[in-house]
Amino acid sequence: MSVNKKLVGVMCLLLVVVMALTACGGNNNANNKPAAPTKEPAKSDAAPAAEGPKYNFRLAETHPADYPTTKADMKFAELVKEKSAGRITIEVFPSAQLGEEKAAIEQVQLGAIEFTRISSGPLGEFNKDFGVFSLPYIFDNDDHVWKFLKGDAATKLLDSLETSRLKGLTYYSSGSRSFYSTKPLTSIEDLKGLKIRVIQNKLNIDIMDALGASATPMAYGEVYSALQTGVIDAAENNYPSYFSSKHYEVAKHYILDSHQRVPEVLMMSKTAWDKLSPEDQAIIKEAALESTDFQRTEWAAYEKVSEDAVRAAGATITEVTDVKPWQDAAKPVIEANTAEFKEVLDAINAAR
Repeated sequence: MSVNKKLVGVMCLLLVVVMALTACGGNNNANNKPAAPTKEPAKSDAAPAAEGPKYNFRLAETHPADYPTTKADMKFAELVKEKSAGRITIEVFPSAQLGEEKAAIEQVQLGAIEFTRISSGPLGEFNKDFGVFSLPYIFDNDDHVWKFLKGDAATKLLDSLETSRLKGLTYYSSGSRSFYSTKPLTSIEDLKGLKIRVIQNKLNIDIMDALGASATPMAYGEVYSALQTGVIDAAENNYPSYFSSKHYEVAKHYILDSHQRVPEVLMMSKTAWDKLSPEDQAIIKEAALESTDFQRTEWAAYEKVSEDAVRAAGATITEVTDVKPWQDAAKPVIEANTAEFKEVLDAINAAR
């Protein structure tokens, strides 16, 4: 056999070996799934939320577990857990377990507590813009309040909390505040000289002065014993708080002047907020807004239950049929603060 024939034979043998190896390789790929790129399956809606860091947050609440704001806090926590596929959990601590409102705000500012629900009254001491809600008789009724709260000016107020190291998330309802006393209350004249507990807020003190009463700033949890022992003569709040605090037991005279309609605010520590991804921030904000309608429904139902209960317990309820004398007496307080709150007051008037 010539050299050329031998060379041709060797090359043919090599070709057969290569083809055999290629065939084996093909079978191997088939067994371990194709190596060629395939279309990536669509992810479920919950998939993005399930990815990322886990958080365990706390929410401070002054009111008891069955109170409308506390129920809304829990609804908010439930929605956050659901929307984050369990990554973000929020434990609600009712009944001032983590401190009264002022202490809770301070801890949220520091990031020691991540969330709290607070009355916008005390917020005026931390962010002066919220002082507008403490002005007397600026809202006509609940519809007027919510028409304003759903507008741009109210959203701007929430955003302004960032300068105070707080992140405003949404508003909750709190009805209207009226006076109750250990002494009979049938008209504005009966307020003269009474020692009345107020939220720690300069505007509330000014209102009491204008109405002829003596303001006594005091923590909410101290009011019952103060009324019982005569340290104060009166306090002021809405129907649900009057009922749930059992203040009606020691202050049986309630006059419905509705001098303030002070919304509640659900808020977060700005420090904690800034550590979240944009996706998690969106989950928190969305859940907060969704909890608002739930809270308003709970509030309306509880307000009726509270009114029926205090009436049944023997509280004397006086309706104010002519609010003008009250408005006239408090007018100097509004005039003294109009310049400072002009933009918001204009928006409130526009929502009337």
